[in-house]
Amino acid sequence: METVPTGSGKLRLGILANNPNFPGAWQQTVEKVQIADELGYDSVWLGETWGYDLVSRLTELVIATRQIAVGAGIFNVFSRSPGVIASTMATLDERSGGRMCCGLGSSGGQVIEHWHGVPFEKPLRRIREYTEIINMIMRQEKLVYHGEIFNLERGFKLQVTPVREHIPIYIAAITPKSIEQSGAIADGILPIYWPGSRLPELRAQLDAGAMAAGRAPGSVEIASYITTAVITDESQRAAARDKAREPIAFYVGRMGRFYAEMLAKNGYAAEVAAIIAGWREGPEAARAAVSDAMVDDTAIVGTVEETRAKLADWQARGLDQALISLPPGDPASARAILAAIIC
Repeated sequence: METVPTGSGKLRLGILANNPNFPGAWQQTVEKVQIADELGYDSVWLGETWGYDLVSRLTELVIATRQIAVGAGIFNVFSRSPGVIASTMATLDERSGGRMCCGLGSSGGQVIEHWHGVPFEKPLRRIREYTEIINMIMRQEKLVYHGEIFNLERGFKLQVTPVREHIPIYIAAITPKSIEQSGAIADGILPIYWPGSRLPELRAQLDAGAMAAGRAPGSVEIASYITTAVITDESQRAAARDKAREPIAFYVGRMGRFYAEMLAKNGYAAEVAAIIAGWREGPEAARAAVSDAMVDDTAIVGTVEETRAKLADWQARGLDQALISLPPGDPASARAILAAIIC
């Protein structure tokens, strides 16, 4: 998946696949991804928390599709070794004909320590070392590496010839230090709930990190996760906006401190404080604390025309690839929406 520099004139569109419970809903997700593949969407991304295994379902998507890039969004850098991730990516890249993207991130302390049982230590450094080691493995270099986390001495070398010597690495970066580091080492970043109005600041931070490492501005793609709800009738708008508040409230109040701090620094300190306070009463109070302005700046809710206009505006502000929600409902309904957005 080639990086398109900022200002290229073409906004790339990807989709965020759902990972629902077996059996029916997942099959519909696969069918919708196949539709996006057929329509020419650039990428599909699938995440992992404490539910289904990411690799198994990425494999299903690879087998079901033909041209769309398939992204791990994300592998955390604590529960799998860099060698395992590199072997997984090399295997899936071979099976897909060179369509894989590798998303890396730290996740958060609660998940890492209380689901995986691993100390949440030096996450930023781990991301750097994972990136460097995975790149070495894909280049089939002898693995001799000396870092703060890993000391690898025996010179192991990937036993298969990879389809590509480099698989694009996208980092889930939202803190200033992580953004700066990503500018130096990554192919792209995967920010979640980064305000559209603050995309120029994100681009500036990213390019500063790139230039400090001797890379050109625009070397690293901004591929934002965007909660998207396309409405086909005005009567749907209010409910869709309320629904869009739910994931924002969850990430601010239940996914560690990073999202709360990022949004507070980007103009939403009052809302962040209200959301956190709301969680003491429950999810409904937390959701109600997500202001209209916060929804408008972090999500897209509207008609097809409004959706396309907002995507164009965010592209002008620095967005390279919009990763939008997979439309709900049956595959036929999703086809109509996906086709209308990309046309």
